[in-house]
Amino acid sequence: MRKRLLPLLLLPCLLLTGCWQDAAIVEEEPYPDDITPQKEEVVPLPEALSLPWYNGVTLDPITSPDGAQQTVAALLYEGLYALDPSFTPHPRLCESAQCNDDAPVWTLTLRQNVRFSDGSALRTRDVTASLQRAKASDRYGARLSAVTSVSESQGRVVLRLSRPNASLPALLDIPIVKSGTQENAVPTGTGPYVLSSDENGSFLAANPNWRLGNALPTETIRLVDCGDESSVRYQFSSHGVQLLVSDQTGTSPLRSGSRYDIAEVNTTILHCLLLNGKTALLQSAAVRRCLSLGIDRESLVSACLSGHGRAAQFPVSPASPLYPEDLEEPYRYEDFEDALDRAGLNTGEERPLTLLVCSDSQFKSAAASYLAAALSVCDLRVTVRAMPWADYVAALERGDFDLCYAAVKLSADWDITALVTPGGALNYGGFDSAVLTERLTAAAQNGTASAVSAFCRQVRQQSPFLPLCFESRSVLTQQGVFEGLTPTAADPFYDLGTWQLHLAG
Repeated sequence: MRKRLLPLLLLPCLLLTGCWQDAAIVEEEPYPDDITPQKEEVVPLPEALSLPWYNGVTLDPITSPDGAQQTVAALLYEGLYALDPSFTPHPRLCESAQCNDDAPVWTLTLRQNVRFSDGSALRTRDVTASLQRAKASDRYGARLSAVTSVSESQGRVVLRLSRPNASLPALLDIPIVKSGTQENAVPTGTGPYVLSSDENGSFLAANPNWRLGNALPTETIRLVDCGDESSVRYQFSSHGVQLLVSDQTGTSPLRSGSRYDIAEVNTTILHCLLLNGKTALLQSAAVRRCLSLGIDRESLVSACLSGHGRAAQFPVSPASPLYPEDLEEPYRYEDFEDALDRAGLNTGEERPLTLLVCSDSQFKSAAASYLAAALSVCDLRVTVRAMPWADYVAALERGDFDLCYAAVKLSADWDITALVTPGGALNYGGFDSAVLTERLTAAAQNGTASAVSAFCRQVRQQSPFLPLCFESRSVLTQQGVFEGLTPTAADPFYDLGTWQLHLAG
């Protein structure tokens, strides 16, 4: 799904799979009408693997549009690190990284003998130039906001931060391009493939200089020129291309009549309820905690998001090894009622609350209606106010809401500074807690499971917002063509060397 960006200081919005902007709220942009599939039939295997793209549109991974271009770019470029399905960073172009104990300074040593697709060696200036461009970009600027400088020193890359972050490698899956080629339509990269063409059109050819040699499932990948997203979806439905990244909780999911295999991908997109601290009833931490106890998150995911997500009680993905499973509490309606009694919300006097939601997504609207019904217990009466995106944004900026259903794109270090600190770009409820800020800082400094657990415990106690679940994306592939897929949120071709392709002949 294609997303549109607003400036971070106003209301950022989420970009599509591969290179989303972090610390952002999702805006849904409808797909064109879906292509109605023909009757079910056995589809023959393709002669060659094909992917959609937009011919003539830049493939620069920092500035290219989302969707098909970013999917192709994932095969042309690599980052210093790559995140696995649990969001754990693994070195790619970076051999090692050390953090200074006395100051938030990271020194990165690059992997030796890495070459770009043109045969030239990877140098520190290529990395520093790419990171500096990324820091100034809409796509990566938020995640690198704490980086005050990027420089070279004794053959290494040095990053200085405004505050310590022990999880910095989780932010460095940013694609690196050769310095001096960034203005080209196809900058030079170190990835497994390189763009080429013949009499039949454009295709991706195996990169002879790739650091892992020829450990690829196919030597060539044909590219099918698509003018817009409607054409991309048509090509997939008609089997002209064999892979598509889709938001199946978006405004127009691919219909189940199409024959495809599906691989669910964990993302850092947190669905949550934002709470307005200016609403008298919500100024009480006990009341905010009551609302959290009234939400059956598992049922929300299965009933309203068609299972495309993972229930979460904390702002850390359950896919991450840092998620504090031991702190989870099972949903029990009786616990909700008891908490309402203790908070003085079972008096017979109605206490109205308004739940704001963007009406562009039927899934999010359904989730908001589900929550309103679930929370309208004892004195509470929750009413949904569904609004188009522009009106939704305006209401948030005015603080004209009690509760707000939001989908926020976090970075993979689970930094919620924008949501809970004074002046935070997404702190629409005006929350301010020195204790929570202290726990958040400690978690960033240590990066340990115990520090993250202490932070999550404080989030639950104060409930400045209510985590609901982490959304998933879907990698759809033509039935029977792929085997062994391990896609991630940032890279649909993660661990490509282990994939198997089944092609005709």
